[in-house]
Formats: sequence, C-alpha cells, structure tokens
Amino acid sequence: MSYRKENILSLSGGSHENKTLRGLENTCRRIIKEGVHGICFSAYEEGQKAGDKISEAQIRRRLKILKPHTRWMRSFSCTDGNELIPEIAKELGLKTLVGAWLGQDDDINAKEIAGLIKLAKNGYVDIAAVGNEVLYRKDLSEVELLQYMKEVKTAIPELPIGYVDAYYEFVNRPKITEACDVILANCYPYWEGCAQEYALIYMKDMFNRAKKAAQGKHVIITETGWPSQGLGLHGAKPSYENAIKYFINAQEWSKEDDIDLFYFSSFDESWKVGTEGDVGAYWGLWDKNETPKYYSKIPFIYKK
Repeated sequence: MSYRKENILSLSGGSHENKTLRGLENTCRRIIKEGVHGICFSAYEEGQKAGDKISEAQIRRRLKILKPHTRWMRSFSCTDGNELIPEIAKELGLKTLVGAWLGQDDDINAKEIAGLIKLAKNGYVDIAAVGNEVLYRKDLSEVELLQYMKEVKTAIPELPIGYVDAYYEFVNRPKITEACDVILANCYPYWEGCAQEYALIYMKDMFNRAKKAAQGKHVIITETGWPSQGLGLHGAKPSYENAIKYFINAQEWSKEDDIDLFYFSSFDESWKVGTEGDVGAYWGLWDKNETPKYYSKIPFIYKK
C-alpha cells in the first residue's frame, strides 16, 4: 500500500468538493489576487457584438481591471479596434497572445493577417495565432489555413506562431500541427458534456492528447472555462458553484504542473447567446457590468 493523502484527490480536484460556498469564494479570490497565467480578453460592452467597432476607452478601462490578475492577455482579432488591445496591454506591462480572426471573407482575412503582421513588427505580439477554430467551423480548408500560416511565418520569422483549435484537431491534422511553432489548444470538458466532478480529469486527458500530437512542441491551453448560468449539456451543468470549482481546479492544476493556460473569459458577453445559446452570456470571471462574479459579496480591491 502506498497511500498519499496529498495526491489522492489530485485527478478530480476533489479537495474542494466539500467546501462551503464561502470557502470556495475565498479560494477563488485568493487565486485571482495572486494572479493567473492568462485570460481571454473580451472588450464588447452590453449592446455590442462581434464586428462592432470598439473604442480605446473601453479597452483601456477593462484591461486596467484585469492587469493586476494576469501575466498574459489573449486577443482574437486585429481589426475594428481590436488592434488596440495588444498595444494597450503592452503599455500596461502584459504579454500578448494575439489572434487574427479568419473566416470565409477573403477581404476581411487579408486585413486581419496584415494587422497581425503589423502589430508583430511593431513589437506588440509575443505569440501570433493565425485563426481560431476555422477548421472546426469549416470556414477554411486545411490548405487555405496553411497558406495563411506560411504568410505570417514568412513575415515574422522571429516570433512563434500557431493556430488555435480544439485539442483533437492537432491529433487529426498532422500538417497543421507540423506548421505550428507552438500548439494552441482549446480544452472544454463542458462542451463535451462532462460533469464538473470529472472535468479536471477530462481536461488533463485533452491536454495530454494535444501534447502527444505536438511531439515535443510547447502546448498552451488557449481556452477553457465553465458557464455560471444556462441550460446544461448532458452531464455538464452550468451553475455559480460549478463555475467556481472548475476555475479553482483548472488554476491549481496548471500551477502545479506548470501548464500555460488562458481562462475563458474575462467578462460576460450577452451577444454570444446568438452563437452558443443561453450559456454563451455567462463565461466571464467578471459580469457584463465589470463586477467580479464569484465573490461579489466579499470586499474586492484591485490596483489602478
């Protein structure tokens, strides 16, 4: 027998299952106060949606809220004001994972790629992401995506570039994996219907599949999260408590195993109901009014 008390619940993160809600909130506050590796940044205010022009003022205000709590910021687009996100993030001392949002419109794609290259050459990009889930959405073919990746790599050979998609795409598409300098994998136990109690085990398996496919390349979890409200998906149930537990387990695992992880997302975004159903509006660590969600009854102070 080799019983080890400190490891017995390490797979499921079950050490938090018996905590009171107040205890979970205190743990969540401690983790955010100490700071996480990365956060996926959402700038859209209530009434806005993807494609709307976002202002420097709203970007600056929200980045100042997040600055004390993360070392990296991930952005998703290089047009419509989003190009200001990495500039302001760098000004605030944050590292940046900057994405070009690609889709079915060739003209928009060209502007996104040009914007990413310009930002990189001006020193605002630490890691460049060429596209986000375009293969999952079937917006581009593998050949088309590889051409965009080659264009960016040729223009900025000094920077690591990658492509963001679900972890299994890197298993199923070795040419894409080979073209990446770094593997940018989205890992969502929720979207595969996994119950919160087993979600950490499942995410570890997702990560390890991507890591095996990477064959020695660095793997970053570019998105993971859990919604706090909405209809469930099979065994995955959105709730305030489940979202807190998932966040705590994900952050403690990533710290313990030295995994670079970007949490999705910074702020709730109502517009996402249109693409994801009612849960789409409730992935943020802060709500749509920029108030911390998971310990709102506990005094919270952030540096300005």
